[in-house]
Amino acid sequence: MGYRNLNQCIADLDQTGQLVRIEEEIDPKLEAAEVQRRVYAAGGPAVYFARVKGCQFPMVSNLFGTTERTRFMFRDALEAVRRLVELKVDPSEFWKQPLRYIGAPRTGWHTRPKKVRNGPVLKNRTTIDQLPQLVSWPGDGGAFITLPEVYTEDPDRPGLQRSNLGMYRVQFSGGRYETNKQIGLHYQIHRSIGVHHAAAIRRGEPLRVNVFVGGSPAMILSAVMPLPEGLSELMFAGALGRRRVPMIVGPDVGLPIFAEADFCISGTIDPEVLLPEGPFGDHLGYYSLAHEFPVLNVDAVYHRDDAVWPFTTVGRPPQEDTSFGQIIHEITGPIIPSVVPGVHSVNAVDAAGVHPLLLAVGSERYVPYAAERRPQEILTCANALLGQGQLSLAKYLLIVAAEDNPQLDIHDIAGFFAHVLRRVNWQRDLHFQTRTTIDTLDYSGTGINDGSKVVIAAAGSPRRELPTKIPSGFSLPDGFGNLRVCLPGVLAVSAPPFVVAEDGRGHTVETFCRALPADHPINDFPLIVVVDDSEFTAATLNNFLWVTFTRSNPASDIDGIDAFVEEKHWGCRGALVIDARIKPHHAPPLVEDAAVTKRVDALGAPGGPLHGII
Repeated sequence: MGYRNLNQCIADLDQTGQLVRIEEEIDPKLEAAEVQRRVYAAGGPAVYFARVKGCQFPMVSNLFGTTERTRFMFRDALEAVRRLVELKVDPSEFWKQPLRYIGAPRTGWHTRPKKVRNGPVLKNRTTIDQLPQLVSWPGDGGAFITLPEVYTEDPDRPGLQRSNLGMYRVQFSGGRYETNKQIGLHYQIHRSIGVHHAAAIRRGEPLRVNVFVGGSPAMILSAVMPLPEGLSELMFAGALGRRRVPMIVGPDVGLPIFAEADFCISGTIDPEVLLPEGPFGDHLGYYSLAHEFPVLNVDAVYHRDDAVWPFTTVGRPPQEDTSFGQIIHEITGPIIPSVVPGVHSVNAVDAAGVHPLLLAVGSERYVPYAAERRPQEILTCANALLGQGQLSLAKYLLIVAAEDNPQLDIHDIAGFFAHVLRRVNWQRDLHFQTRTTIDTLDYSGTGINDGSKVVIAAAGSPRRELPTKIPSGFSLPDGFGNLRVCLPGVLAVSAPPFVVAEDGRGHTVETFCRALPADHPINDFPLIVVVDDSEFTAATLNNFLWVTFTRSNPASDIDGIDAFVEEKHWGCRGALVIDARIKPHHAPPLVEDAAVTKRVDALGAPGGPLHGII
């Protein structure tokens, strides 16, 4: 298909029964976002909001709400893009199967951005306050663009081929921003835009930025693609959209502008000005709080005649960005072994907030003649993974040897945990990185961007069987109880609320571990998670993943029964214990507004536009 613009995509989804239109007026403050979350959770269609309160522009959401719909939108391009990825992994495949790659040259031609002198996006001008003021959660600090395509070029080497297109958070109301003149730009420290920003600061000049909204779905998806630094997302968008990306160039526009975008905000980042951005309900399921981030001084706001404002909403996963992750894995998964030798597959676990938990399968070929296999090569693989782009944000990395079970499915989370827990040796297989960088949005650490990581590497024959029933006839320290089995070998224990002691630490879990000997029956469970509510934690696999890995910082929250330090290596002879209680420094979880929920309920009642959908 290769949609030229967003309206072509909307029309196609409408004609094929994959879009619902809401003609009632919808408030962009909280109501539109809750509709999006409810429709997504129901596996529903894309949603077109014809009348937006206080705004002339219609909105559309849930375009990527199911993997099936995403595949449908790119149905004519996905196979060709996968084959390009195959050639990237092994170029010699072209000569082995030339007929399979007969379309590769045409796809390659589409990767070349096309320079044009004008385009629909420049037809009209407006101001920031006339755009849809989308607020997703009650505690958000203002309105945000949730599907922005932020375009920058390297100040040292400008040009389309070395440009960066990223999806970074954009706040355009609230806070201390001067209305219509300033908006906030939040990007995480590992992003390519940071390289461009650093170059501009070094040169003593402002960084030019264009924020596109809308246009072809290929541009939206490309903005979230984890491409290597220096590889332009415009090239990928061309291949995925089956047409060269038209970019307006010339002295009148300054930085190139995507000709088919629905909106474009043009401006510059002041190298010396930072303003508080946030709070914002984010993809970990908590608010990211207000922190100082760069400010974009707005020069112009453009829009096309038939402009539509696409949006999504994020929160505790799964949300629509889950579908982004699934399609990205389908396209780029085969390239991982060529980037990190020895690694077969990885899975950034969506239910745990993506970055907090990374699963990996690697090769363990070192010392093949050894009587007992132990983690060696997979530790090399783990270090390499923690040096790769967004994978470097992993907080917990669990890696296993492919040789132990070639059939292990990395997307079978429960099966993967069982494989690890049967084999792991807590005296040997924990490897910490302390006082390092973590995800900007993760508040489990010691400060913004500050925290720790742990690699848990398991290889060899099983060491234990995993219990599924709680043994009877034993006692626990006062305040601990209500034991629940989360998974085979994983036990959740309710504990008193976390209280900070005079030395700045909470000692309740340390006391718990020291009170239990290595022969205590609870050690039959190799992993114990201490939580505020064990029933909630054990109710579903997703609850266990979310609570455990978003509410703990490895260096400060991992303890163990019969723990020891030997030659600066920490381990334990009994069960590993993770303190996954809410801490005073954590950000608050996301809770919807009850009045808004009632309004959305009405949309799903008989006669409402969402009846039978939500």
